[in-house]
Amino acid sequence: MSRPHDYIVGWICALHIEYVAAKTFLDEKHDPPEFVSTNDNNLYTLGKIGKHNTVIAILPHGEYGIAPAASVARDMLHSFPNIRIGLMVGIGGGAPSPKHDIRLGDIVVSASDNGKHGGVFNFDHGKVIQGQPFEESGFLNQSPVILRTAVQGLRAEYEAEGHQLERAINEILDQKRRLRKKYGRPRAITDRLYQPWVLHQPHDDPNCDLCSKSPSSRIVRSQRASDEDNPTIHYGLIASSNKLMKDATIRDELAKKGVLCFETEAAGLMNHFPCLVIRGICDYADTHKNDEWQGYAAMAAAAYAKDLLCQIQPNRAEAEAKISENEVSATTRKVNTIIHHHQTRENKDILQWLTPASYSLLQSDNIGRRQPGTGQWFMDSSEFCHWRDSPNQTLFCPGIPGAGKTILTSIVINSLEDLFSNDKTVGIAYVYCNFQRQNDQTAKELLASLLKQLLQSLPAIPESIKLLYQRHKNNGSPPLLEDISSKLLSATKLFSRVFIIVDALDECRITDGTRKKFLEEIFKLQLHSKANVFITSRPMPDVKDQFQTSITLEVRATDADVERFLRGQMPQLPSFFRRDGLEELVISQVVRSVKGMFLLAQLHLDSLRSKISVDAVHKALASLPSGSDAYFQAYETAMERIMSQSPSHRDLAKQVIAWTVCAMRPLTIEELRHALAVEVDKAELNRDALPETSIILRVCVGLVTVGESDGIIRLVHYTTQEYFEKTKMTWFPEAESEITTTCVTYLKFQEFKSGICPNDEALRKRLEQNPLFYYASHHWGDHARNAKTICKGVIEFLKSDSNVESSAQSLMAREGYLYSDRVPKNMKGLHLAAYFGDSAATQILLLENDIDLEDGHNRTALSYAVSNQHLDVTILLLENGAYID
Repeated sequence: MSRPHDYIVGWICALHIEYVAAKTFLDEKHDPPEFVSTNDNNLYTLGKIGKHNTVIAILPHGEYGIAPAASVARDMLHSFPNIRIGLMVGIGGGAPSPKHDIRLGDIVVSASDNGKHGGVFNFDHGKVIQGQPFEESGFLNQSPVILRTAVQGLRAEYEAEGHQLERAINEILDQKRRLRKKYGRPRAITDRLYQPWVLHQPHDDPNCDLCSKSPSSRIVRSQRASDEDNPTIHYGLIASSNKLMKDATIRDELAKKGVLCFETEAAGLMNHFPCLVIRGICDYADTHKNDEWQGYAAMAAAAYAKDLLCQIQPNRAEAEAKISENEVSATTRKVNTIIHHHQTRENKDILQWLTPASYSLLQSDNIGRRQPGTGQWFMDSSEFCHWRDSPNQTLFCPGIPGAGKTILTSIVINSLEDLFSNDKTVGIAYVYCNFQRQNDQTAKELLASLLKQLLQSLPAIPESIKLLYQRHKNNGSPPLLEDISSKLLSATKLFSRVFIIVDALDECRITDGTRKKFLEEIFKLQLHSKANVFITSRPMPDVKDQFQTSITLEVRATDADVERFLRGQMPQLPSFFRRDGLEELVISQVVRSVKGMFLLAQLHLDSLRSKISVDAVHKALASLPSGSDAYFQAYETAMERIMSQSPSHRDLAKQVIAWTVCAMRPLTIEELRHALAVEVDKAELNRDALPETSIILRVCVGLVTVGESDGIIRLVHYTTQEYFEKTKMTWFPEAESEITTTCVTYLKFQEFKSGICPNDEALRKRLEQNPLFYYASHHWGDHARNAKTICKGVIEFLKSDSNVESSAQSLMAREGYLYSDRVPKNMKGLHLAAYFGDSAATQILLLENDIDLEDGHNRTALSYAVSNQHLDVTILLLENGAYID
């Protein structure tokens, strides 16, 4: 057995293919080590290269990135404490440029730029800002002097005599013929460099036959002369990140700044395991990645590493300071810090990937609206107590509209979180279904929200979830319903008990079977996990039928709870309400009229709030609506109050309600304020025209609310939406066209004529400073389609190429690694009109545009119309001669 103290060179590989290549260049192979450090999970091969005893280690299967590399280095230093020289050898993605003719099979060696910085840049810590250099925080330490000296010596030798790397590789492959197919040099014809705007087609084969169909798709390069080194060795900056680089546009931007190569491990080593990074180029860091060149690139890098070690005299290596025990301790601390930060960031990425939805702020708002003491009857009921204390139970709680089901749900959630706050083995997850979020709340999204909350309760995200994330991340795909369902079941089994709470199941959409599928998955989950399920809903027959064998407890506002609520609101009424027993009269009359409906009590109180005399209050109390149409009458009364306001307040209230009713998703108050301040035909927003939130709420007489925690403006209740769905043609018949005009006016602003933002930071800044921009770019076309007419400003917007590109970037961008640049360039108005299915606009734009015009992703208007299932526009384009690929 070999003695660990005899080894002074540490060689780290990330991939199996790199490990195989490294082992082939050993001059001698030694026995395994006689012992390694406890908890060292590395796989080692020991041997000699030249006169140096060398230990080769590989990352665990399926892992890559900064943190795993740091872990391997840490464990290697514990088991082989005499190591003095470090190498990171393997494959990477090349960044060719006019200055650096990098080709597949070439080698990139990390080297400093005239001493300005180290040869490796941690791309995760830097920013790419057009026209500016990298921030210094991203640069890592230089390689040790002994290695930099060896690089210079070998470089001079190669320049004078040429290298023999190709011969060395072929000699090994002649000896190990079984490796030649995978590790031999591929044919030169397979070295293809595509234009940065050419993306690999999803259904194309690895040879990129579809990508190569157009001669202009590839960058033509002349053959290397016979006196040129092939492979060529390049010296310079290597960009290291946790994420694979697969974007040619970003690659080229970084190449301009001196980056030659991209990889995923070195940043975990440079400051804590001083080493030289050597990368064989196997692809061009774009979407056209394939495995064909990986074997040869690994061999080329390993061949160079061997030549480099032979430049170092043994006595020089022995004279190098070994990493002392103190250094190991410091390295361990630093590596643990790296791993912690990496895991924290990775956990956030995984949870965000599962679903961006979060219900915690909504829960905070809902429980904050509870009047102290209300709902106690429910918490004390035998039905609830039995459900809470017994596993595998379902409690179904139907209730008439406005009975207080949502607030009661928040009370249940709050009580469970308090009860089990010190028991981390109990999982609690909840969703609030909402009629305004039906487009977002698919069965998959609702289940993903439950899974996300359970994962947040665990000390660490399970490996199965991480593997699922990695698999889909590499393909750029979201999780499937089957993935979410199976992982949710697995997650529930990690807890001793699980509570699943669903509010307003009746507001879950039914048109595509969402509600049915969601319930099926919940019941399947309960069957296999013994979870407790709590559901509220209006008493609709098709919902009630699903819970015939469940514990059922009707939600109804008790007179005592309504009275508590009213007494809590009385201080907000004018002072004359406290004269001559009027307050008690109001409470008794309202309690008697609402018949178990909290919402109706609130609406009555809002109506009474506007009265200016005792006599007016008495008259209003005498005519309080009740019965089956009480809500309709209450909303009619509220609208009468709105219409009786001054013209400016009346118009503001109607605008607010129209936006809130017709919006494609719930709006934040800032989005709405910007919408309300837009002036048609103006080229910029007058920020002095932004209405105050307090005025918005006051003029709407209680029909809308703003969440204190999430800032979302909402109608006060689902019944409010139902009322306006029936009456909106009376109150705001032109709402869809007016909203469309507002959106395109905003998108036409002078501020957006600069076109697309050059990077993430600029795009984030644009979105933050212009709150309506994201909504307008995503939904102007939906409103235009609903308006069923050509809305003012649409065609003018679609003819402004720079504004269209700005809008398209916001529309197409996705959160993630430099997402701002992964959008199709050169999108035109015709593409956007087809994307949204705006037939009228498409018809007009066809008069002035090439029907087969392609954007930067080679997509036509027909492609967008078909992919978004807009039949009318698809037929229109085909009838006008659109080319079918």
